[in-house]
Amino acid sequence: MAFKCELCGKKPVSGNSYSHSHKASKRLFKPNLQRKKTLVNGVRKAVYICSACLKSGKDLKVS
Repeated sequence: MAFKCELCGKKPVSGNSYSHSHKASKRLFKPNLQRKKTLVNGVRKAVYICSACLKSGKDLKVS
């Protein structure tokens, strides 16, 4: 599984994590993916969808 939302294409982005002394180290910000069963081309299928798409109801419009 690629860590990516199947509706909006949201995927991990890189950035920095800062310590108390403000020293930067690399890290990944991952999207909040949930496994959801939806209809894809008339077939019930489990897909990974980010929480933003779930809240907005985009999972009902999967085609």
